[in-house]
Amino acid sequence: MPKLHSLDPDHAAAGAASPIAAVQPRHAGAGAVAMAGLVSLAVVMGIGRFAFTPLLPMMLHDGIVDLHQGGWLATVNYIGYFLGAALCMFIRPDALRMVRWGLVATVLLTLGMALPGGMPAWSLWRFAAGVASAVVLVYTAGWCLQRLAELGKPQLGGLIFCGPGLGIVATGLGAFGMVGAGWHADHGWLAFTVLAAVLVALVWRIFVATPIAGDAGQQPAPDAAPPAGAAARLDAQTWALTLAYGLAGFGYIITATFLPVIAREALPGTVWADLFWPIFGAGVAVGAVLATRVSMAHDSRTLLTVSYGMQALGVAIAVLWPTVAGFALSSLLAGLPFTALVAFAMREARRLWGPHAPRLMGLMTASYGLGQIAGPPLATALVARTGGFASSLACAAASLLVGALMFAWMRRAWPLAPARSGS
Repeated sequence: MPKLHSLDPDHAAAGAASPIAAVQPRHAGAGAVAMAGLVSLAVVMGIGRFAFTPLLPMMLHDGIVDLHQGGWLATVNYIGYFLGAALCMFIRPDALRMVRWGLVATVLLTLGMALPGGMPAWSLWRFAAGVASAVVLVYTAGWCLQRLAELGKPQLGGLIFCGPGLGIVATGLGAFGMVGAGWHADHGWLAFTVLAAVLVALVWRIFVATPIAGDAGQQPAPDAAPPAGAAARLDAQTWALTLAYGLAGFGYIITATFLPVIAREALPGTVWADLFWPIFGAGVAVGAVLATRVSMAHDSRTLLTVSYGMQALGVAIAVLWPTVAGFALSSLLAGLPFTALVAFAMREARRLWGPHAPRLMGLMTASYGLGQIAGPPLATALVARTGGFASSLACAAASLLVGALMFAWMRRAWPLAPARSGS
């Protein structure tokens, strides 16, 4: 999720520190900034990246792709996302310009999926949409979180990360209505293009505000300071964190790519199959809010153990209890930790590497991205061999369970030093 891996303000700001500090909106208050961030992420994640999930069954029904081709389109999108996130580690452009370009690109690339062109063109559009979603996520998060801190409202940052979940809810419910109305997939892509364009227009002025100097008398809210001895060391603890984080990328992506297809296969003829994806999105949005309310005093590895375990259970339920109630519970449990575990993992990176944390976050993001890339090809290969998704979902649940066990072991192997009382 990111990413839902670059959700951390330190990481995002590192790629655009100078522009973010230099460009601020004259009239936008904290609420407007938070809502602009929410809408921006809803567009690039909920529509640009994940509208493909509820529209894939429609594309399969129309006969314009088969399951293998659908898996490939998902994979190239994740490759683009991986490369876009990596690009943000090395460039320092104007943050607001990158957000605007990325939002416009998302609208145009969504439109491209509605046009003729076949697999070659669609592969290019999905790859580019992945790049755009990563870039907008990084710079939107960095700019909005810093601006909210300057306005003295850092607690509103949790609203921003509700955007992906709410976008998933909107596209999922939209696709449900389209299926009921007998729409073709290209009409669905057109409808989501219009929705994206309207949302971008609503927040455009926030991202093109007149540059001014920083507001006098407003200081960023302090973040939790890392330990004084934190340093950039690729030691066993760092590699364990990186590997465990990569397992999360693999563990969720099969569900996030194929959930409506899996539900239709398990529950043929049911009208509920297309509603499980919006339930997943609602879980993502709720989880984003709940994660902001978790005290910084908790050991992040304990929180990660619980988050991975919850998501593993959610994925497994789809295999063990393939009913309407089972899929609803599975979708909710898989969605709730989606953003939360990213936040907790980024917090752990800050604890380990302190001011050097953006470099570790980049390494973790690469691991997460590789897990995402591996998921769809494995799923389609196992479906071809077994005739169903049970095996691939079992692999995903197992990877999340391994990740949970790794974090539990890390907590015992590298216990936190007791907090020292202040003098």
